[in-house]
Amino acid sequence: MFKQGFVYILGNQKPVLYIGVTSNLIQRIHKHRSGSGSGFSSKYKTYKLLYYEIYDNMLEAIKREKQLKNWHRDWKINLIKSKNPELKDLYDKIMNGEDPETSSG
Repeated sequence: MFKQGFVYILGNQKPVLYIGVTSNLIQRIHKHRSGSGSGFSSKYKTYKLLYYEIYDNMLEAIKREKQLKNWHRDWKINLIKSKNPELKDLYDKIMNGEDPETSSG
């Protein structure tokens, strides 16, 4: 059986963007926020979860991560804004078990 995969985009106020992949989104974002997620996240303080996608397996998630990393910055911003127009931090919503795409506010 394959592990579920997540592709996620973190950002800061500018926003500087970080794209990653994981099999445990909540744990991985927590690591970023604690400073042990990646050197890039620590350096640029990309702690806001702006966007994520869920995949049935890690191979598909890794394929998508590589694709997104090759996108132009404007394309990434447009992708984020298509699901999160106000660039809100989605971390608290997923921690509470909410689906950010279906919840209001």
